[in-house]
Amino acid sequence: MDTPQEKPHAGPRPAALLGPVEIRQLAEELDITPTKKLGQNFVHDPNTVRRIVSAAAATDGDDVIEVGPGLGSLTLALLDTVRSVTAVEIDPRLAERLPRTVADRAPDHADRLNLLRQDALTVLPADLRAAGAPEPTALVANLPYNVSVPVLLHLLAEFPTITRVLVMVQAEVADRLAAAPGSKIYGVPSVKAAFYGTVRRAGSIGKNVFWPAPKIDSGLVRIDRFPGGEEPWPIDARTRAAVFPLVDAAFAQRRKTLRAALSGHYGSGAAAEDALRAAHIDPGLRGEKLGVADFVRLAGVVR
Repeated sequence: MDTPQEKPHAGPRPAALLGPVEIRQLAEELDITPTKKLGQNFVHDPNTVRRIVSAAAATDGDDVIEVGPGLGSLTLALLDTVRSVTAVEIDPRLAERLPRTVADRAPDHADRLNLLRQDALTVLPADLRAAGAPEPTALVANLPYNVSVPVLLHLLAEFPTITRVLVMVQAEVADRLAAAPGSKIYGVPSVKAAFYGTVRRAGSIGKNVFWPAPKIDSGLVRIDRFPGGEEPWPIDARTRAAVFPLVDAAFAQRRKTLRAALSGHYGSGAAAEDALRAAHIDPGLRGEKLGVADFVRLAGVVR
């Protein structure tokens, strides 16, 4: 008599990702009309969110912080892959609905979700601890376009545990973040992002994967933070406080030479020239010619 064969143990079921129909149904249920003020454009293409997770090189060892999860498109894709997702949502209706969406569409992964109902620009490590959420190892998000750069820089500053970033932003902003010294679009965001690690463009995203479709294309930006102990300069608050005001001053009036642009920072043009020459930087250059290492050297920061 044949012995009944045991069925192999089934693993967790993958999340049911959101498509255009589901996105519209959820928005209608919540009486939500995407607002420009909050930078809301909801991704409705499952292939796009899978692509973002792949570009982030997310693994089951990652604890991800996601800003602006909206209706949950990217959240569901992340929950399929990573150890945990801490979603930061400012819109109370979206924040209230997200856990139910996850429970409905990714029931086997619902325990991986943590939710913070607040402005991402105010999130601190203490907020995650209070919510029982782990320190993030990665930032993966479709950032609200109106505050994308401030949110990115805030989270990099507050969470040194973030070793990897993959964010979707306006194409123009993506280009600026990844720009190299000497280019016309190189500026403050370029230098400040490069302060933390290696920045590169990781792809382009068209308009039609969103609802409503924005008027411009989007871009993916990847940042790999310098490995701990191998940073070319100290990545800490003291260094940041010394370097970032120099960056702001150097680009405040792009056409000015560094001697002129930094005269206010140092108290006079002569003092600015002395500081620049001491750092082996030509006072006649403009800020766009300096890399982040030059600004660090000018700030006098050493290990």
